[in-house]
Amino acid sequence: MGKGKLAKFADMATYNNVFQYPYGALKDIAFPLTGRWREDYFHNDNPIILELGCGKGEYTVGLAKMFPDVNFIGVDIKGARMWTGATQALNEGLKNVAFLRTNIEIIDRFFAEGEVQEIWLTFCDPQMKNPRKRLTSTWFLERYRKFLSDGGFVHLKTDSNFLFTYTSLLVEKNHLPVLVKTTDLYADACKDSVAASIQTYYEGMWMARGLNIKYMKFCLPRDGELTDPDVEIELDDYRSYHRDKRSSKDKAK
Repeated sequence: MGKGKLAKFADMATYNNVFQYPYGALKDIAFPLTGRWREDYFHNDNPIILELGCGKGEYTVGLAKMFPDVNFIGVDIKGARMWTGATQALNEGLKNVAFLRTNIEIIDRFFAEGEVQEIWLTFCDPQMKNPRKRLTSTWFLERYRKFLSDGGFVHLKTDSNFLFTYTSLLVEKNHLPVLVKTTDLYADACKDSVAASIQTYYEGMWMARGLNIKYMKFCLPRDGELTDPDVEIELDDYRSYHRDKRSSKDKAK
């Protein structure tokens, strides 16, 4: 039997690779590593890549092992999941890995302008009912712009046709440069071998259900107004695992 949540939180309170700053913790203080991640934590000048909504940190740890000369930070609010990746990184002595437990809505408080070079969004909630909560919405992209280097990369890997379609329409409407785009990553793995090289536990479950994995890599310039697409998109016919969708609607913007 695995560790309980309280035990995992107790562990992480002692981990030097975990920083826990949920929304309430920053009410009256500034985050001490903003603009100083390289100097004060990683102790190098290597690029920084974020995984937002990292869950168990499978991509954060996997990419860190593939690219030892790049710094990786996994971000999520759910600490019990994050414990898995943080523990693995410590046990394997990965010095280019950190984890930040916080609300992604305030992610721009943790990094200075140009401090991050790439963002990975791996199997995030498509938020079909709430456009602003989608991690590829203009609301979030504007926050990423505050700390992502000009023209930095955003990677989206998802099982959700709804989120992939929404993001594709947004990218097209705002003329954001697309480097890679595929609706079936593993049938088209030559397009991006890095994206296809790591497969999460839940990703395997979705593939077992016959769902294609979609992937897109696009650039996010710092300047220019961003607008959301005004198009009805067909909803996914499931929520997760073997559960059907809640909504009776067939489409949403």
